[in-house]
Amino acid sequence: MKKTLSFILAAVMLLSAGLTSCGKKEAEGGNAAEGGEVAKVEKITLATGGNTGTYYGYGMAMSSILAEDTGIAFDVQPTGASKANIQLIELEEANMAVVQNDVMYYAYTGTDLFTGEQTQEFMAMCTLYPELCQIIASKESGIKTVADLAGKRVSVGDAGSGVEFNAKQILEAYGIDINSGIQKQNLGFGPSADALKDGKIDAFFCVAGIPTTAITDLALNNEIEVVEVEEEKFNQLKDKYGFYKYITIPGGTYNGVAEDKNTVAIMATYIVDKDLPEDAVYNITKAIFENKDRIAGVHVKGNELDAATALDDIPAEVPVHPGALKYFNEIKTAE
Repeated sequence: MKKTLSFILAAVMLLSAGLTSCGKKEAEGGNAAEGGEVAKVEKITLATGGNTGTYYGYGMAMSSILAEDTGIAFDVQPTGASKANIQLIELEEANMAVVQNDVMYYAYTGTDLFTGEQTQEFMAMCTLYPELCQIIASKESGIKTVADLAGKRVSVGDAGSGVEFNAKQILEAYGIDINSGIQKQNLGFGPSADALKDGKIDAFFCVAGIPTTAITDLALNNEIEVVEVEEEKFNQLKDKYGFYKYITIPGGTYNGVAEDKNTVAIMATYIVDKDLPEDAVYNITKAIFENKDRIAGVHVKGNELDAATALDDIPAEVPVHPGALKYFNEIKTAE
């Protein structure tokens, strides 16, 4: 009798677990079991970045507007940013994320940051705003060009980060090996600024939207040089990698730097789980661009949303989700 009762209880528990799992999958946009009908998406888990960073703040600012417009609840999660976000989608712990467009290229092609870890469980949705590759040097170092970094003490971002790979590629364009051509240090933005201020390094790479707080604070009491990337070198980078764009840091962005400075940039980009239903992705994409002014009212980066160019900087190797394509094709037809 006891054995029979135990068996029945176990069966009930298994059935209950199965129903709970199924309900979670359908709520997050899975397909209904037999009929092929797509379940209604009720919640999107949006992976962003650190809870003091732009990715997280932007996601939080945008989420309530998107929820109101689409009827989908947005659960905005702080994370370790680009690489971690792609891995979270692969693990089915997130179904939408913000990433650098170069990092999603590495993931989809299994190169650089994702060597041996290729994943194609995601698709691109749209670009959001540029993240500039800023090369900051101390005035007293005498560094004026990227070529001048040869032999100098240079921080290239955290080890294995997207910043380090950007630095590697930019230095390569100038014939400098990141491991032997400079005295490499791996420091984050804040520690890099502190090290420059203390004379422990001569320059550092920082990839972020402008103005970047660490650089703004540094420039208040220290003379800095913003090192330019020449257009010829940008063209080399664009031809080789496809995800770079050429952009200007306006004069006055940082104290003591009055002139415009040209550099390369990558784009902060929304990606989604490739299995999210087309209509859900269409509605989210539409809500983003049709509410641009509202988003800009709660976060400054909303001003940089542009439906006309939102697919331009997505690498050709990374497919765009059909739902997003549907929206962008519609607005092109309307023109």
